[in-house]
Amino acid sequence: MASPSNGGIIGKINNSSFGKCKLTTKTSTGTLTTQSGTRVVNALIVAGGGGGTGDRGGGGGGGGYRCASGISVSGPFTVTVGGGGPGNPGPAAGTTGTSSSVAPGTPAETTATGGGGGGTGGGSGTGAAGDGGSGGGGGGIGPGNPSQAAGCGNTPPTTPPQGNNGGAGNGTESGPASRGGGGGGGAGGVGTTATTCQVGNGGAGSSASPLSSTTYSGGGGGGGTNSGGAGGTGNPAGSGGGPGSGGGTGAANTGGGGGGGGCGPGTGAQGGSGVVIVKELNQANGVWSMQSQFQAIKNGTWPDGSVFVDNINYLVIGGGGGADLAGAGAGGYRASGYGPAPLQGSALSLLTGCHTITIGGGGLGRVTSPCVQSTGGTNTILGVGGVEGDTMITSAGGGKGVWYSSPTACSAGGSGGGGAYSGQTAGAGNTPPTSPPQGNPGGNGYAAVSPDNAGGAGGGGGAGAAGQAGANNNPGNGGAGVPNLINCGGVVFPTTAFAGGGGGGGFVQPGGSACSGGGAGGAGTCSPCTSAPGTPGTANTGGGGGGAGRDGVGGQGNGGLGGPGLVVVRGPSARTFTVSPGTNAIATHPGGDKIALFTVSGTLNIT
Repeated sequence: MASPSNGGIIGKINNSSFGKCKLTTKTSTGTLTTQSGTRVVNALIVAGGGGGTGDRGGGGGGGGYRCASGISVSGPFTVTVGGGGPGNPGPAAGTTGTSSSVAPGTPAETTATGGGGGGTGGGSGTGAAGDGGSGGGGGGIGPGNPSQAAGCGNTPPTTPPQGNNGGAGNGTESGPASRGGGGGGGAGGVGTTATTCQVGNGGAGSSASPLSSTTYSGGGGGGGTNSGGAGGTGNPAGSGGGPGSGGGTGAANTGGGGGGGGCGPGTGAQGGSGVVIVKELNQANGVWSMQSQFQAIKNGTWPDGSVFVDNINYLVIGGGGGADLAGAGAGGYRASGYGPAPLQGSALSLLTGCHTITIGGGGLGRVTSPCVQSTGGTNTILGVGGVEGDTMITSAGGGKGVWYSSPTACSAGGSGGGGAYSGQTAGAGNTPPTSPPQGNPGGNGYAAVSPDNAGGAGGGGGAGAAGQAGANNNPGNGGAGVPNLINCGGVVFPTTAFAGGGGGGGFVQPGGSACSGGGAGGAGTCSPCTSAPGTPGTANTGGGGGGAGRDGVGGQGNGGLGGPGLVVVRGPSARTFTVSPGTNAIATHPGGDKIALFTVSGTLNIT
């Protein structure tokens, strides 16, 4: 009989999952926080690879490789990423890698087992190859020694298999290869058995998962008398060693087995650590009652067709600070995929649909008549309302440059403003803190010595360097900006350097050095005995304004304005970008990537 509580539908009531196909890669153990509506996930789980062992030892087996589907979750859950097993010099066997798992300790727990360690090679060692996700290779030792046999893969058994057996070692003292270790098994193939002609190669890895095209869990090559075996596909680093040399280490977060060590003192290598990739599903399978569907829609857990798009790179620049006597700091610089490698963050996964973008304004420079104080720049935000560092990136406005009697507590920012020539301490950069840092501090001011109104104001900090400190009669230069070619081949835009600090201003005695802005920052006014204004930061680069000049009798020019910020977004060729308002622009890179450039606040729509 149909129940009125389910709208008259007989049968199972299904759970929806409102995960929007978000993909998350975990390279270390921790908690994965899903979206509020996620109830089902798929996962690729790769365990740590086994370690090799020395003196013609066997290669380590690749970590277990499991493609799991339909894992039920509700809220945050633990993800364990297994470490690679350490290698050994012998006579001990290589160490088995550790397991990786999703939701350990819960009914949904799904585990991939670490790869087996390689078997002992020379001497009288009896360290047998280990079983595991894939088995370790046997050692190059005499017949009858248990170390010569290969380890078993797919242990404990899973369906489909999580790995393969290793290859046996060869202990015969003849032939071009003589004694040699067997290759560790891989997720995609068995390790090869060593012969008198060939040391064992590692078994091939696998790229079977729809969540990643990367090949994981290749076996380690065996160590040999004259040369070592090759690591399996996906594990080129895990090769075996030749005479006197150690095996190659499995690469981090690949689950590759470590290579066996060569003849003599060669030491077996460590296996590569594992990785876990999780996809939050967007589905409502089965038969649904109208009442249940309505309730899911009301609770915001019914799939709406939107999905996450991976590999979204960005350049987000905050508005530069405005200057006074001291140079102003550049707006915060945050980027992924392009620009200096130490300053690159991780690419984003953004939902299809609309994303609000706010472009930070440049700060006001000090105006002497009527008196207007300098101000810091304002924040630029990609993805207003999202989760910072996940679906939203905020770059702070640059710190303002100050007057000689002003406190510098208010001159911190993406990059800090400089200190004036009364000896002030400069403003801090990377405020609030981000990793990688979004900026640097300004340069301190140098206190006046003689004549009156001398000394030197500091330059504002830039994305690439701190502002230069002032010296007597010599204001400091602005900190360097940095290049970024994310827009190369995209929207026509004249600048490829961003977030330079403004140069310090003030009174300069004849013979004193000139000062300049850093990169796209404004140059300070440094001509002797003039009250000229500071140079503004370049528009849409986040450059700090340049400091104003002093004429020695109390006159001062106006401080330079900060340059407004910028956002550039670059995504995969399979997607379409549209922007509003029309002041902003889109382009297609010759290689197919889509590029959107924002010089004013607006909306990015991804389809």
